Amino acid sequence: MTTDVPRIELTPTFGLSKVLTRGAVARRIVHATVAGMDVRLRYPDGTEVGGGGPGSPVLELVRPGAMFRRLEAHPKIGLGEGYMAGDWRAAPGTDLAQALMPFAARMGRLVPKPLLSLRGVVDRAMPSAQRNTLEGSRSNISAHYDLSNELFAAFLDPSMSYSSAIFDAGRPLAEQDLHEAQVRKVEAILDAASVGRDSRVLEIGTGWGELAIRAARRGATVVSVTLSAEQRALAMERIAAAGFADRVEVRLQDYREVEGQFDSVVSVEMIEAVGEEYWETYFRKIDEVLAPGGAVAIQAILMEHHRLMATKGSFGWIQKYIFPGGLIPSMQAIREVTRDRTDLRVERVHGFGTDYAETLRRWRETFDAQWSEIRPLGFDETFKRMWDFYLAYCEAGFATHYLDVAQIRLARKENR
Repeated sequence: MTTDVPRIELTPTFGLSKVLTRGAVARRIVHATVAGMDVRLRYPDGTEVGGGGPGSPVLELVRPGAMFRRLEAHPKIGLGEGYMAGDWRAAPGTDLAQALMPFAARMGRLVPKPLLSLRGVVDRAMPSAQRNTLEGSRSNISAHYDLSNELFAAFLDPSMSYSSAIFDAGRPLAEQDLHEAQVRKVEAILDAASVGRDSRVLEIGTGWGELAIRAARRGATVVSVTLSAEQRALAMERIAAAGFADRVEVRLQDYREVEGQFDSVVSVEMIEAVGEEYWETYFRKIDEVLAPGGAVAIQAILMEHHRLMATKGSFGWIQKYIFPGGLIPSMQAIREVTRDRTDLRVERVHGFGTDYAETLRRWRETFDAQWSEIRPLGFDETFKRMWDFYLAYCEAGFATHYLDVAQIRLARKENR
């Protein structure tokens, strides 16, 4: 299956900035920023700037002029687009995620304070086409999850789990298999939702069927909804092959259209695709379909609330190229919307952000190792750089605790 990689264009944010400064402002800001960081920038002539010493990560500027113009025109998109275009790269001996970690660790302080007043000029609102309306959600989900089942199968573990695994904290990571850790994650969230024999389960976001299969193996009946036609087709194949076609129904349906009553509602890393505008709708629907005495468990990527408030109105590289319409919530936002708009209450939270860093590291390692098998599916080198940056960028965020992930159990307040 072929895919169209989004075209990279340089459109100035500051009006005539491309003409007037040609990236000079961005260059000065970057030099000032890296001066206090454990990282080095290396120019084509060998000149280096930055606060890192020997052994620190090195970023090679292949086309520094183009890179700084991109940053000046699109501060929140230019770095990733520059990597996609080959304007910069990790130097030999430097891992890309390791190179990005010093930036992720200082994410809230990268822009000098005097320039924060220009946030309204720099930030761009999410395009209206990416709003998660019924139609918009179908388009947004398809843009990522319908790329190719073969693409995802090439780098995911045999469970086809595209969310954070949970590793055993009592054992060295090197001794642990990713598949084992993914199974542990699935079983943990089924436990959190109290899924057992004869449970009526609603899964919001099917993935490729692993959670539904394991719920059915416990004796539950499952309705699983997805907006990805590609995922649904393979999930149904996998469910049938496991012998649970009579216990699991996979629907190509928006969560807002679900009706019925369920003892358990489970949703793994789907809330990130809901959009702030619809968080209330999402939790109210869960509250509506949850049977008396039922339980809810969601796995959610999280950020600190102050970072959510600072960035929620802006449009970044991840939204443009990877997850259209996406927004990562905070734990505070989840608590507030459920408290104020539903009868659901958070009962417990289990965070494991560093496990996501390890999960992403393994995905990227396998993706790169399997590139010779992925490329014939119709993906080009720009796509490869885009996915390398995406996986490394996210790994850096979790490794430095800028991002977290948690399994969250909720129940109705009268049942607590």
